[in-house]
Amino acid sequence: MENAICEYYSNVTPKPVDWLWYPYIPFGKLTVIQGDPGEGKSTFVLNLVSLLTNGRPMPDGFRTPKPRVAIYQCAEDGMADTIKPRLEQAGADCEKVAYIIDDDIALTLEDGRIESAIKETGASVFIIDPIQAFIPPDADMQSATKMRSVLRKLANTAEQNNCAVILIGHMNKGSGAKTLYRGLGSIDIAAIARSVLMISRDESRPGIRYMYPIKSSLAPEGSAIAFSFKDGGGLEWQGRYELNTSELIDSVTVKTSKRDKARAKLLQMLEFGDKPAKEVYACLADIGVGSRTVEKVKKELQIKTYRSGGCWYWSLPKIRN
Repeated sequence: MENAICEYYSNVTPKPVDWLWYPYIPFGKLTVIQGDPGEGKSTFVLNLVSLLTNGRPMPDGFRTPKPRVAIYQCAEDGMADTIKPRLEQAGADCEKVAYIIDDDIALTLEDGRIESAIKETGASVFIIDPIQAFIPPDADMQSATKMRSVLRKLANTAEQNNCAVILIGHMNKGSGAKTLYRGLGSIDIAAIARSVLMISRDESRPGIRYMYPIKSSLAPEGSAIAFSFKDGGGLEWQGRYELNTSELIDSVTVKTSKRDKARAKLLQMLEFGDKPAKEVYACLADIGVGSRTVEKVKKELQIKTYRSGGCWYWSLPKIRN
């Protein structure tokens, strides 16, 4: 008897999503944390590592039941003169923070050593900082086909080991690249990630940074989390900051062009359903984005259009995860 190529959902046992930090970072899935260079992404993550390795509550009070093991893989900073001092300054338990030895062969996102390291350490979270430095040499971040393959393999590793995988991404200041977010490459990166978090600053409170969700596929969007940097170094949590996260995209200044704002707003509008074209144009006009810019971004995001009931609708491309 030939092997069946189909199965029925009646045979699938439902299971709840487990969270490293609800509703921001799920276990067994990919999470992207992005922002402009210098906005504090790495410092933010290292301070999360401190909380996790010590079993302390997260900045909004969410409690982890026990100290966690983390793997932090960074390509931009020295381990001895930068990373470890930052971990110590944050108060992390360095006995619970590992890294993969890659002196001879550079680590990439599709490297089998990632799964081996997670199994060896029992890590609850694996962090890549930044994603751009770990792209395989035969891959291009703008290539949907290759990036989809690479990220699916990484997503499978996360799921099979119930490990949260965090990809930190730098965003370029330029707005000419055909990208979903500046500097993050193919739309598949954000499509396969179950959570996409932004870190940026508020012009009205220049000393404060916010972490807030741009995409939250597995839970309602969480509140913005505010933090600041101490004069002598280090980070100070400010906790939840009750802002409308949709308004944050419109109001937070991150050296953002109108084109950049349009990308973020369009993704937010279309993530969970198609929208009438008239509604899209009106919403973008409300934040000062003209129709010419909207059309350019529409092309970059590969947004599809169709006619229904005498009205034109816009939809994001359907990508299987």
